[in-house]
Amino acid sequence: MRQSRIAAGASSLLLAAACAFADPATAQVAPRTVAAGYVALGDSYSAGVGAGDYLSSGTDCKRSSRAYPVLWAEAHAPSSFVFAACNGARASDVLADQLGPLSARTGLVTLTVGGSDTGFATVMTSCALGGTTGCLSAVSSARATMDGPLADNLDRLYSAIRGRAPAAHVVVLGYPHLYQLRGTCVVGLADTERAAVNDAVDHLNTVIAQRAADHGFTFADVRAAFAGHEICSPSPWLHSVDLLAITESYHPTAPGQSLGYLPALTDAT
Repeated sequence: MRQSRIAAGASSLLLAAACAFADPATAQVAPRTVAAGYVALGDSYSAGVGAGDYLSSGTDCKRSSRAYPVLWAEAHAPSSFVFAACNGARASDVLADQLGPLSARTGLVTLTVGGSDTGFATVMTSCALGGTTGCLSAVSSARATMDGPLADNLDRLYSAIRGRAPAAHVVVLGYPHLYQLRGTCVVGLADTERAAVNDAVDHLNTVIAQRAADHGFTFADVRAAFAGHEICSPSPWLHSVDLLAITESYHPTAPGQSLGYLPALTDAT
């Protein structure tokens, strides 16, 4: 009887050793998952305005199932996913309305914010209707807002995000250039005005990146991904002005979300 027990024990040890050193090529590999939760904050660029296929919940926010946060969550299966981004949100709106889902269990936070704070819609209206002088004046005013109120509001927002989600990896995504200069457009803004708008986007990204770095956040630059796919390019990933869908004007299309924003976030995580 004792010998049988010893033999059985030895067999169990050999079986355990065999399992421990099994060929990894034939082992079952579990799907990649993110242990902690993911919360997507921000404005229309994070909500997916312009990408279509809008979700029935939070219809005023125009959240799209084709937005980069949804696509990232589908690919990585976080333990929880909250899609709080909303069309038109400014930094103060994100601070007041979107931080509720954050907690010590949040592992990833993403956001785009700043475009609405700088009066982007006003800038584009001025450029479309006010000629070069009106356009350049509106751009100059927006840049002053970026350096003053926006920078202060981003500091408050980023501090609040860190306070509510102390362990989270926070990725702040930037904005693409809107126009390809000397492109295919034969009507609309002159290249002088288009260049001024692109320069304003550069300045906005610089302000956002600096504030993000000061808070220990990662800045994900999407300009390289969108290069060659701006408005006036042969294959744009951004909507031009559309009077029948004015809200979607100057926003990424579905390919802009999946081929522009999603890879930038994936690289940053």
